[in-house]
Amino acid sequence: MSSSEFDIIRRNFIDQQINRADVSLGIGDDAALLQPPSGQSLVVSVDTLVSGVHFPVNTPPDAIGHKALAVNLSDIAAMGADPAWFTLAITLPHADEYWLTHFSKGLFALACEHDVQLVGGDTTRGPLSISLQIMGFVPEGYALTRNGAVAGDSIYVSGSLGDAGAGLQVKQGRLNPPAPVADLLLERLDKPRPKIAIGKALRGLVNAAIDISDGLDVDLGHVITASNVGADINIDKLPLSVAFNSLELNDSWQLAASAGDDYELCFTVNKLNEAAMLQKLNILDCVCTKIGTVSVQPGLRWFDKSGEEQLLQLTGYDHFNLSDKVGSK
Repeated sequence: MSSSEFDIIRRNFIDQQINRADVSLGIGDDAALLQPPSGQSLVVSVDTLVSGVHFPVNTPPDAIGHKALAVNLSDIAAMGADPAWFTLAITLPHADEYWLTHFSKGLFALACEHDVQLVGGDTTRGPLSISLQIMGFVPEGYALTRNGAVAGDSIYVSGSLGDAGAGLQVKQGRLNPPAPVADLLLERLDKPRPKIAIGKALRGLVNAAIDISDGLDVDLGHVITASNVGADINIDKLPLSVAFNSLELNDSWQLAASAGDDYELCFTVNKLNEAAMLQKLNILDCVCTKIGTVSVQPGLRWFDKSGEEQLLQLTGYDHFNLSDKVGSK
């Protein structure tokens, strides 16, 4: 079936179940008309996913659609915001109807979960890449940022770390666990779950927050740099899943501390707000773990249970350093 740019848009992106009342004009004109609510700050983020860089070339198209939106929703979560709208610019090698159908199914399934509406975008021909811009709202003065960490704060992470990194190694053939374990790890890699509810629950309680996309060491490093502080991490407190632990890796903490694509949240909270924060997360049945403390001394340090400092030999993802990792941003 031959397809023009407009055929692709009509068949795969115009029809969607989400029709928000704050969208005055969506797809089909030169630009969208949107109505931000009063008393809210507009939160905007954009990410690009490139084949072979952000996802392996053999990734199923529904997973690519899911992940393209999930990584942007994760940024919204890290700001403590509610997602609302997104635009999509997609570059395709050719008009593959099977690929497009399943890509859009993965994309809109997640969009429906979070009531976020596609309001515009662009399609073009070239090497496969997806750029998605997301917009949302947060009450004025309540956005979570990277630059508020204070010495003495407790450092928390949500969920578990390292699963997506292990999933990538499964996909690369470097790990070969039993099928049930492999499936769990690949699900974490291909279909991350953005932590919108956690981010909203942290409003007004935490001092700093970030999503873990490029690895805990890189992303927590952004927080302490922006806040002009340091961090001391207890490697034995890093939360690891049952599937990850079953791999029985040597120095498994190294992968957990450096691997990207988990899209958990990392945040810091002072002692006065810690109990209230934990109570709120418990009500939401959100699992979070204290992994360390913000320090006055600059730098990120890793300690074992005996208090001996350990060297992190693996590093998180950086587009401009050579690596065999698939990154996230």
